[in-house]
Amino acid sequence: MMLLLMKYALCVHLIYSDIVQRSREELKAIREPNPGLKPTLAIIQVIEEILRLNADSRVHGIFLHLPQSFLSKSVCNAIKPQKDVDGLNIQHFLFCNSPLDAPLVGKMAVLLGLEGPLKATLQFLLQNNGMMVQTHQWSSKHLDTWSSGQFLGVVWYFQQQRAMLLCFSRDIGINHMRHTLIVFLSFFLSFFLSFFQIMDSDVVVFLETVFVAAVVICQHVVRSSRRWIQEQQYQPWRLRPLKLQSLSPVPSDIEISRAQTPKPISQLAQEIGLLPEELEAYGNTKAKVHLSLLNRLQHQPNGKYVLVAGITPTPLGEGKSTVTIGLVQALSAHLKLNSFACLRQPSQGPTFGVKGGAAGGGYAQVIPMEEFNLHLTGDIHAITAANNLVAAAIDARILHEATQSDRALYSRLVPSVNGVRCFSPIQMARLQHLGINKSDPSGLTPEEVRAFVRLDLDPEKVTWQRVVDTNDRFLRKITVGQANTEKGHARQTQFDIAVASEIMAILALTDGLADMRARLGLMVVGSSRNGQSITADDLGVTGALAVLMKDAIKPTLMQTLEGTPVFVHAGPFANIAHGNSSVLADKLALKLVGEEGYVVTEAGFGADIGMEKFFNIKCRTSGLRPDVVVLVATVRALKMHGGGPNVTAGVPLPKEYINENLQLVADGCSNLKKQIQIAHLFGVSVVVALNVFKTDTQAEIDMVCRIAEASGASAAVQCHHWSRGGRGSVELAHAVKKVASQKNHFQFLYNLQVRPEKIRTIAQKVYGADDIELSPEAQAKIDHYNQQGFGALPICMAKTHLSLSHMPEKKGVPTGFILPIRDIRASIGAGFIYPLVGTMSTMPGLPTRPCFYDIDLDPVTEEIKGLF
Repeated sequence: MMLLLMKYALCVHLIYSDIVQRSREELKAIREPNPGLKPTLAIIQVIEEILRLNADSRVHGIFLHLPQSFLSKSVCNAIKPQKDVDGLNIQHFLFCNSPLDAPLVGKMAVLLGLEGPLKATLQFLLQNNGMMVQTHQWSSKHLDTWSSGQFLGVVWYFQQQRAMLLCFSRDIGINHMRHTLIVFLSFFLSFFLSFFQIMDSDVVVFLETVFVAAVVICQHVVRSSRRWIQEQQYQPWRLRPLKLQSLSPVPSDIEISRAQTPKPISQLAQEIGLLPEELEAYGNTKAKVHLSLLNRLQHQPNGKYVLVAGITPTPLGEGKSTVTIGLVQALSAHLKLNSFACLRQPSQGPTFGVKGGAAGGGYAQVIPMEEFNLHLTGDIHAITAANNLVAAAIDARILHEATQSDRALYSRLVPSVNGVRCFSPIQMARLQHLGINKSDPSGLTPEEVRAFVRLDLDPEKVTWQRVVDTNDRFLRKITVGQANTEKGHARQTQFDIAVASEIMAILALTDGLADMRARLGLMVVGSSRNGQSITADDLGVTGALAVLMKDAIKPTLMQTLEGTPVFVHAGPFANIAHGNSSVLADKLALKLVGEEGYVVTEAGFGADIGMEKFFNIKCRTSGLRPDVVVLVATVRALKMHGGGPNVTAGVPLPKEYINENLQLVADGCSNLKKQIQIAHLFGVSVVVALNVFKTDTQAEIDMVCRIAEASGASAAVQCHHWSRGGRGSVELAHAVKKVASQKNHFQFLYNLQVRPEKIRTIAQKVYGADDIELSPEAQAKIDHYNQQGFGALPICMAKTHLSLSHMPEKKGVPTGFILPIRDIRASIGAGFIYPLVGTMSTMPGLPTRPCFYDIDLDPVTEEIKGLF
């Protein structure tokens, strides 16, 4: 008896050592390409922890160390199947945690000693997955039978009412047969001890738990890690487009949007390879996407990068958003190529002002269009709150420094809590910036205390403005601090539109939370009386800003009318900001579409401002390089540039824009030719997309396409996405696919080290100006920024979008003008210098008849009326 036990123990030890060694080798193989992976088994005793650990990507296995009475069906099923290493979820354990991960179809399984519901359940599960099943009462005479099959599966019965399936194949190798041997020895010993009536349940439990269960569980943790790694890899898309039935005449945008039922956003996310934990739903039709996706797919090659820009537009806009959406609908739903649209979030200013929303139009829209155009997930509100927190901190600091002594300020800035004073982390950063290497608040000298508490902001040199997301001309110049409580510390300031905030620019250019926080801290809010720059870090507000922006940094996932994915992130207004969707949205999309996919991102207004800023600012920051530019044109805009009458929003189009006029079109193509040339300055090929309206004639359409190709465009195609959806942009999709596959020679327009010449280079090469004229104030700002070390930053021109020049009334291709630079601002956190051209305002005003006259809400159905 003792000899038998010793032989059994030796055999178990050898098998245990073999499994451990192979698990180590397997773990080593997994970790070589994934050095950061640490397979982790969580042994928990609190039921409430199960769901938390399910969502914890650092935990790869869950083992429940609970009394048997606690292991209810609901508790066992609560474990995420991929982490169930103990086999509590029988179905998952059978087919996902078998030690060899072998295929089950056509193999033999033997059920030993099982009766009742458990036997029936296991037999059904095995047979349903293609296995042959034998059931037996336990008997040693079956040992030869069990070991003679081509494939052997053995299920044995644990004392704790659990079952486990082990699968072995003779053609896999002798090492794997040792798994079978340990099972046979366990059965044999149990039978032997029972035969001599010395059966001890503690011995059986010990053998099952220590020599089988523990080893198998450890092995399953490693294999769960391997499955986790596989889940992290890029997943091919399983996109199911939505059918689109276009009507004629085309209904209103909102009617089209409501006629289409969008997919649940979780379904769309699954179709494009997002993991559930990477999605943060905002209702059923939109969701934030976590930035962890970038780490998960960091080794995945990027897809093709397509930029949509436009010619100089009319006040009505020429349809860049509709072209962007129509193109991705054509690529994904009709050519079956993965594609993503990256759009900017619309501002409430134009939505209620003159232009309307930015969800596209007709049968090329983002849906639901009401949600897209109104609030969305609150990013602009977060920017407004963060921006105005900085403004409030500035004026409060000026007041408190002017009305308190150094010691009183110090006592309030470093308060005593329970008799102890200590610096906050951001105050420590300010001390280090001042060269004070002390951490004990009581150790500062009076001079150091004064330097610490006195920012000494000059009220006349505060450059930070308040913002609001409404067109409000009466906020262009205001006076603050007129209440008696402000003790006479009034000053003049102004409001900008919210999307012109530097915080919006930071959101659009950042590559992650740490980078965003650092950029927020670098924002210059003004200068001290001795000329030193004062930053958000100096104000101590940076951490609070990061908290306000922590959700806004995640792009919002939505869908087009045909169920293709869209990222909505960052803001508009390329005339007074850089007007591009975010770097993060583009990078996430480029990973998701895969190497053969396409990301179509939109730049604001004409190529002279939106595209130029995309190349010189966004591409420098992101490191991304475009494969092709899609340049949007319309016959009506070309007629305007050819000498047609003014176009005014809300006023019927003059007859010149309704009737055929080939001469106006031919003359206006000068602007199209100039915009093609601007793209070629950066070495990028151009496809012209002619956005066709029902008033356009075929002769006009053919003329534009012919002139565009003669002017250097690689292709020029007519687009009917507005009336037909993706089907109307298939020709454009084919052209983009062809041109994007060709090599281009991208280059920046200017060298960052050439300081004043950067503005002149843009004015002359892009706008066509003879020269620039710097106001004394602008020249002083340039000198000041150069002294502070900001001279090597790119340029973000604030210029009208209605003309290549600074004069909105000058259409076509103006020449012979001097570009006036009246002021220059610095967006240090965003990383660019911000010249103001001519009379350009950073706060739009409302027209005589704003869009809000037509917008209303049905109080019964809660439906929005008149949005478009």
